[in-house]
Amino acid sequence: MRDTTPEFERFVAARYARLTADERLRLCTEMFDAARVLVESGLPAGLSERERRRRITERFHGREFADRVFPPEP
Repeated sequence: MRDTTPEFERFVAARYARLTADERLRLCTEMFDAARVLVESGLPAGLSERERRRRITERFHGREFADRVFPPEP
């Protein structure tokens, strides 16, 4: 779905192009931090630390990756 006008896309691209590398990095990390807060706020209470981390990983990287990083415990 594309709901952004081409003019606005050009405006945004030009704005990002004017940012320094440090500013782009800071912007990306702030967006990731905000996304993580949203993901964590949707998790049920009482999860173990391992399960909480597994679910965060699953949300960002998919179930297959999360299952590889956090395989079922024996």
